[in-house]
Amino acid sequence: MSDELRTGRLALSRRAMLRGFGAAAVAGMAYRPWAAAWADPIFRNYPFQLGIAAGDPAPDGFVIWTRLAPEPLALDHGMPALAVPVAWEVAEDEGFRTIAAKGTGMARPELGHAVHVEVAGLKPGRPYWYRFIAGRERSAAGRAVTTPALGARLDKLRFAVAGCQHYEQGLFTAHRHLSREEIDFVFCYGDYIYEGRGDRLRQTRDGPVEPVRRHEGGEIYSIIDYRRRYAQYKMDPDLQAAHAAAPWMVVYDDHEIDNNWADELDQDGTPPAIFKLRRQMALQAYYEHMPLRAASLPVGASMQLYRQIRFGDLIDVNLLDTRQYRSDQPCGDRWTPDCPGASRADAQMLGAQQEAWLVDRLGTSKALWKTLAQQVMVMDLDRNPEPGATYNLDSWGGYRTPRARLLRGIEDRRIENVVVLTGDEHQNYAGELHLDGRAPKPRALATEFVATSITSGGDGVDQRPEMAWILGNNGQLKFNNSQRGYLICDVSRERWQTDFRVIDKVSAPGGTVSTRMKLAVAAGDPKLVAA
Repeated sequence: MSDELRTGRLALSRRAMLRGFGAAAVAGMAYRPWAAAWADPIFRNYPFQLGIAAGDPAPDGFVIWTRLAPEPLALDHGMPALAVPVAWEVAEDEGFRTIAAKGTGMARPELGHAVHVEVAGLKPGRPYWYRFIAGRERSAAGRAVTTPALGARLDKLRFAVAGCQHYEQGLFTAHRHLSREEIDFVFCYGDYIYEGRGDRLRQTRDGPVEPVRRHEGGEIYSIIDYRRRYAQYKMDPDLQAAHAAAPWMVVYDDHEIDNNWADELDQDGTPPAIFKLRRQMALQAYYEHMPLRAASLPVGASMQLYRQIRFGDLIDVNLLDTRQYRSDQPCGDRWTPDCPGASRADAQMLGAQQEAWLVDRLGTSKALWKTLAQQVMVMDLDRNPEPGATYNLDSWGGYRTPRARLLRGIEDRRIENVVVLTGDEHQNYAGELHLDGRAPKPRALATEFVATSITSGGDGVDQRPEMAWILGNNGQLKFNNSQRGYLICDVSRERWQTDFRVIDKVSAPGGTVSTRMKLAVAAGDPKLVAA
């Protein structure tokens, strides 16, 4: 290497370190230029601006996450191209008087200086508190909860369901209210970010409106784009509060990559080889910002997302991936009456491997309740009063064959107490699942609760005008509401109760929360009743 090149590289490295750590950390590095950066970094700005999170609990631990970003929206997020040690602590009490576990993780530039620690060796079925330390900086503290020992008796569980949080369409007030709920975990069904450009106006059914707040930059394609978009969302204090309050179990839907994507296809007709490059960068950024285990680290454009988390003998939560393995939406993804492609024999929603895994997990489960925690509606609602059935072709209604296989598997194996948790629709729904919703049998096969959005769709109304016909002409559907909010699920050995929490406004600060509806399902009987 020439002296000129060596000098140039040292100068660039020094400039990067000055941006990330400040002059004090770089002073005196002439003899050992990297040692101080590793041993005791000094940041010009607070490095934990993206908050902290915990996820994927187990009987002996959970994942804890953070990402160092002193300048979150800068191209280099204010960090040098250097791995940085980050200490972590897990305590048995909120004041950190009794430390249960501690160690050091590495914030590596290859992962945008994200840190994922898989904490183990803890006691089952109890809360813990965690925090991170980098140099002289300390993060806020978060709360996480371990699951009960495998097969242990569990009498009750309480958790939230939330997602679809479009930054431009509202404030994350619902997350602040969610953070005050006494819950064991949050299931996030996806659309954690939205990929679109920041526009001064957006078109709605009522005409153009100004967004509540704006995305930085254009539509996102590169790893830098996706990192900056996640940073913009994660700097929201209400979202940070919800993450700090309880562990999250996350799956993605479409907007983490591109609207209505399916396997190697996007909505714009991009060549699959090119779209896979975008998908690869989007999945890496998703992993970098979620409290996921190393088993979900992307390999190229693929990611192992589906998994099961068990809560004693009470409930098995099967987290699904309905995007990565599905076939293309039929009929050009246009809602048309009796779309012939909706009954394609070779259609896939989960893919053969994931579908076999799910059927096996449902059939062999020893838990009282079996949950499908996933993204798109399973109820095959007729959406239009025109003759013939008009389905949402991006939902299971557009994939009749795999939908029938799933429900017949539940019926043939006589699997009881199946509850499906869903998002995507930006409305609250509750209903009963049948092989054919147009010809429901006296007894349903399962129950589905669909959570509305945190912000997507704006303030909303109690019920959209077109929903009166849909509610009145789909016997399987028992409840609908079009406000923003989240679900609270109280699960016991006797019944499953879901409370629909709604926010009166997300377009301005000060939104209040109320309970719009309480519905329940008794163990052994999938019929929905008022609670």
